Amino acid sequence: MLYLPGIIQTTLFYYNMTLQEFFELLGNNPAYVLFYFSIIPVAAFLAGILGKNEGHLSPWKYLYGILIYLVCVPGLFAIVISVYQFLFGRGSILNADVLMQVLPIFSMVVTLLIIRRNVDLDHIPGFDKISGLLTMILAVFAIMWFIDRTRIIVFSYLPFTQVILIFIGLLLLIRYGWKKSFGSRA
Repeated sequence: MLYLPGIIQTTLFYYNMTLQEFFELLGNNPAYVLFYFSIIPVAAFLAGILGKNEGHLSPWKYLYGILIYLVCVPGLFAIVISVYQFLFGRGSILNADVLMQVLPIFSMVVTLLIIRRNVDLDHIPGFDKISGLLTMILAVFAIMWFIDRTRIIVFSYLPFTQVILIFIGLLLLIRYGWKKSFGSRA
């Protein structure tokens, strides 16, 4: 039985759940999380068997696209949460929650490897958008980490031109990720 806090049971649409409460809810019901992140690689494996050498064709590439989005959105979210926790929260990697931080990333990698065996990922609709989004997120985190770690004293030891070049390089990386995520194909 799925345990929901009492206020959700009475007023489902009016409850403001925080991320911490959401993670606690999932932590209290690990079977759902394990099922979700295990069924997607299994579905990708079965699709690879049933649609052998036909992954680039219309019904299979859309199935692969759905599977990729189902696993990559939580996987990228887990990467973002983990990077934030380790870089800015000063958390230890040994304190990582296996269910919430490791399993989504592992399932994402396994699913992408299984799908890649049957079809080139360039044929999957929207896959370039996900990789561009990941590039953009990592570039923004690099800028945030750089700003967080630099102090006025350390900042003054670097030549100003190097600081500007680093900043421009990171902005170009963000622009590349943005174009890959939201740009049109020409």
